[in-house]
Amino acid sequence: MGISVGRLREDTIFDYKFVGLSHNTLRGAAGGGVLSAEYLTACGYITAK
Repeated sequence: MGISVGRLREDTIFDYKFVGLSHNTLRGAAGGGVLSAEYLTACGYITAK
């Protein structure tokens, strides 16, 4: 599964905006979304409020 996250920027309404692309032949769209969220959490971009 390939994932690419780009155009990461701060936002006044949301904390961050970004563009995420994933190849979902094997995992599916929901799995790609979960994997992207886990990656952003591991990198410290998503934290609990």
